[in-house]
Amino acid sequence: MAESLAHTKYVCKYHIVFTPKYRRKIIYHQLRADIREIIKDLCKWKGVTIIEGHLMSDHVHLLLSIPPKYAVSNIMGYLKGRSSMMIFERHANLKYKFGNKHFWATGYYVSTVGLNSATVEKYIRDQEKADQIEDRLTTKEYADPFKGGR
Repeated sequence: MAESLAHTKYVCKYHIVFTPKYRRKIIYHQLRADIREIIKDLCKWKGVTIIEGHLMSDHVHLLLSIPPKYAVSNIMGYLKGRSSMMIFERHANLKYKFGNKHFWATGYYVSTVGLNSATVEKYIRDQEKADQIEDRLTTKEYADPFKGGR
């Protein structure tokens, strides 16, 4: 469904994937809950809608609706930069593993999503199941971080 600004109707959906520095498998437990909250807050502050999202142990999948007044690169710079600072504020011990306030790796994957939106949403949801099987992690560790509750 089209969203709107004052004089604009838009459907701007993007599938985005980014990873922690060194692709470390570190996104678990309290850190995972904090990253979930931070990303939700940052998106809300910019008027970006999270359509679907999952935090894996070593990467983040997001399906975002970004208003056309923002470039995807600007939103990603904001999300990764601001979230890094907020993560290090809450988890000071991570500074020793990552150093220099860079929690996220340089770069990200982005793809526009048009008529295949439902397919991408399903892919993001199924990616979680594939990771569970591959890594043999418990389902408790993989509670949906973007659908409420901790």
